[in-house]
Amino acid sequence: MFFKLLLPLCPRSGIVSALSGATLPTFAISPGTQKTESEHRRDICIAGQWMRERGFVPSTDGNISVRLDTHRILTTPTCVNKGLMEPDDLIVTGLDGKKLAGKGAPSSELGMHLLIYRCRPDIHAVCHAHPPVASGFAAAGVSLNKAILCEAVFSLGAIPVAPYAMPGTPALSASLEPFVHGHDAILMGNHGVVSYGPDLFTAFCRIESVEHFARVTLVTEMLGKQNLLSSSDVADLLALRARAGIGPPASAHREPPVTSDANETERITLTRQELDALIDEALRNDRSRR
Repeated sequence: MFFKLLLPLCPRSGIVSALSGATLPTFAISPGTQKTESEHRRDICIAGQWMRERGFVPSTDGNISVRLDTHRILTTPTCVNKGLMEPDDLIVTGLDGKKLAGKGAPSSELGMHLLIYRCRPDIHAVCHAHPPVASGFAAAGVSLNKAILCEAVFSLGAIPVAPYAMPGTPALSASLEPFVHGHDAILMGNHGVVSYGPDLFTAFCRIESVEHFARVTLVTEMLGKQNLLSSSDVADLLALRARAGIGPPASAHREPPVTSDANETERITLTRQELDALIDEALRNDRSRR
């Protein structure tokens, strides 16, 4: 029931139309991977339009890919606005990154897509973008790992930050690799976000959910208060997630979200005046003991 309640949150209600048997509108992405290559090409272009509409990929930023079969990947070309792509613009590569078909060149960040496909056989689509608030957390080196929203715990678990690495180099894949097995979305230090899933619709929904979670987290930070879920609450949500077949393989190591009863040092915020007063009081106490 909880999972069904989440379905209306997905963009354009594409998954709801598919499950109800209704004809999908031309701007929808149907769930699943049993599609022709032309259908995958159309879906990637739609996902690119969605990311551009939401402000996730300014200019020619971002990249998207799907796994066509055990040997081939369909991916976006380099230096193309993701909201203006045509199906014929897309590139087919092997799992070794070599181009097999297409007019242009694949993204220089294809390597991280290939890493995810190698590490996670259950993954069939990858989305990389620069949603502004989530990218702000990535630039600050702050994980989205607190149990603030039940929906975020259920759909994503915790979202770690990978260390910065130069885009388009093997170092980028190396920085992500420790986190790929146990998470479905990763903040990329000083860079952006990468998410992935069993199909393109899920991968896109996850990157959209990361940005929503980042916005809510930012609001709680601005308000100066975060009412975290308990460890028991989180355990129930993660168990529900596992029963729904969502997320990384059960054997993967993953860090659970931080909860209200976690052993964390309490953060105390003081004004400069309050800090000066505490220092003066400490100095007075020290003099009185002499």
